[in-house]
Amino acid sequence: MNPEKLKVMMVMLLITAGSMAFGQRVRTGMENLAARNFDLLRGKRVGLITNPTGIDSRFRSVVDLMHQAGGFELVALFGPEHGVRGDHAAGDYVENFTDPATGIPVFSIYGKTRKPTPEMLQGIDVLVYDIQDIGSRSYTYISTLGLAMEAAAESNTAFVVLDRPNPLGGLKIEGLITEPEFVSFVSQFPIPYLHGLTVGELARFINEEGLLGNGVQCDLTVIPMKGWKRKMTFNETGLPWVMTSPHIPHEYSPWFYPVSGILGELYVMSIGVGYTLPFQLFAAEWVDAELLAGNLNGLGLPGLVFRPVHYTPYYSVSRGTMIHGVQVHITNYRQANLSLVQFYVLQECHKLWPDKNVFELCEPSRLDMFDKVCGSDKVRKAFSRRFLVSDISQLWMKDSEDFRKKTAKYRMYR
Repeated sequence: MNPEKLKVMMVMLLITAGSMAFGQRVRTGMENLAARNFDLLRGKRVGLITNPTGIDSRFRSVVDLMHQAGGFELVALFGPEHGVRGDHAAGDYVENFTDPATGIPVFSIYGKTRKPTPEMLQGIDVLVYDIQDIGSRSYTYISTLGLAMEAAAESNTAFVVLDRPNPLGGLKIEGLITEPEFVSFVSQFPIPYLHGLTVGELARFINEEGLLGNGVQCDLTVIPMKGWKRKMTFNETGLPWVMTSPHIPHEYSPWFYPVSGILGELYVMSIGVGYTLPFQLFAAEWVDAELLAGNLNGLGLPGLVFRPVHYTPYYSVSRGTMIHGVQVHITNYRQANLSLVQFYVLQECHKLWPDKNVFELCEPSRLDMFDKVCGSDKVRKAFSRRFLVSDISQLWMKDSEDFRKKTAKYRMYR
């Protein structure tokens, strides 16, 4: 047998064995491409956008699998926020370097530029994207996806997305669509805060709806998953979880990111970043934990329970100070409105401590970031008048059903 074919067959057998060993119900786009002998990449020079989440069911990196596969040449890697190997903190400037394990050049697309340049793409036939996202608009990997697609379109480079699950499932859609004047790297596209799409579906949507710069369209191919259903959250896929960033360590962490991440942009209350429960907590020195927990539980919010907590953050907000607040427990994921939780917390804090206005306690520059993550300043302005969720709930959810209908034709899974 041809040694090249034998090599590919061995990769396929190992992937299949790994799937069986881990009780895998879903096979990712990357594994499906490997099962097809990487046919789409044969004879091509390939660039790969990935990070530590680009793994197979045996935790092996897509970088290593593609580097070893043969039949095509992996000539460049592209590092998003946190880097190809996950060795950078949130917001850290990422440099170009040579990957020591493979000798392949690594171009940063979270440094001097966030979009691959023509020089970076020179000599590349196909640009492949394989990153696990978490389903929230403000998480920067989907912004990287869009800018890379745009660069590929401008340089006539084919673009391939290896699809992975939305950890929130494909049914939960929350938050208003980003308004044009609030487009930023944390709200790159006119989509809800929780969009309910896989990255492959999102890529099809932004490409075919003309949402890339100047309305360009790239030569896009999405390699779909096998076995994923829209009702599945990540823990139901049988896939192994690798932290997508330092504060998303567990497969359930994406549930909590939208619970507190918007409020966290103000840097006034601790949201557990800097402690052992990132995005699961709300606390400050001036909070009475028992009172706040009692008020929040008294609201009877579906699928949610709040427990009093006291802790000292190791870093970030309130570092080294004992603070008090609540831990959020999601008791029924499908019933819970995740992204409104932080506004209910602010509502009840304002009732109990009206002199602690978080929008006045924060640095003025943080208001701009809060609005960008919300996708509009209308939410903050409407809410801060009376600190009542009822004043924003309709505004916040107004686009959900229309977006669900608009994206129906781009969905690849039922």
